[in-house]
Amino acid sequence: MSNFLTSAQVLDYTKESGVKKAKLPIKSTILLSFLAGLFIALAAVGSNIIAHNIDDIGLAKYLAGLIFPAGLVFVVIAGAELFTGNNLISVAVLSKKVSLKKYFTNLSIVWLGNLVGSIFISLLIFYSGHLEYTSGLLGAYTIKVGVVKTNLSFLNLFTSGILCNILVCLAVWMSYAAKDISGKVLVIFFPIWLFIASGYEHSVANMYYISAAMLAALDSNFVLLAQSHFNITNEALSNLSLYGMFIKNLIPVTIGNLVGGGFFVGTWYWWSYRNSTNF
Repeated sequence: MSNFLTSAQVLDYTKESGVKKAKLPIKSTILLSFLAGLFIALAAVGSNIIAHNIDDIGLAKYLAGLIFPAGLVFVVIAGAELFTGNNLISVAVLSKKVSLKKYFTNLSIVWLGNLVGSIFISLLIFYSGHLEYTSGLLGAYTIKVGVVKTNLSFLNLFTSGILCNILVCLAVWMSYAAKDISGKVLVIFFPIWLFIASGYEHSVANMYYISAAMLAALDSNFVLLAQSHFNITNEALSNLSLYGMFIKNLIPVTIGNLVGGGFFVGTWYWWSYRNSTNF
């Protein structure tokens, strides 16, 4: 007996999973989406710690990518509702098991729950004194990350969001194929490592990165260190705001994530395997 599902079987599993997610009570969806935001934010915290004092950007991203997959492992194994992964409900929509209205209702609730969970971790990290690591360099680096993300163009963020969620949804798709926990962890690890090492944009991760940067920017010492160590300008810092977070980053990234996951993974595999029994 095979220890993994075939592609056609994964399609059926994804469809059934999408139906269950769409039918989940709103209260449960809210609670589980809060947890997913919390899990991804904790992974983002770890990635910042690893990268904050490494000057070689390639090495920094390579090492940050080693820890970030823990976030999706928590989501898949412990159980939570993550916006980017839930884009795969598109398979159930195309199979006419879930309405388009329920699809976008689920994604909207989950996105908001992820946001609250992410900001919750940002607040805990800020008030815990965690950003004081390396004489405040972690706080300065946190500002740098947020500034970079709020100063990219719509097209940069949209396309990077597509690339990100192709990899995230492939990780989820392959985790459905694995029949044991070790297999699920293994197939999640490499696509997420690749997405972080490549520097693509993940809407839920950015909810932490940018909100944490906004909080760090409240500390003048962190700001001064970011300006001197990372050459952050006042003009770039001006986008580190609610407008910068939502309008200049999360909206284009969210749309890109939806296209990458809902279309390039969910829809593409549905088209490829919907009538197949031999793969």
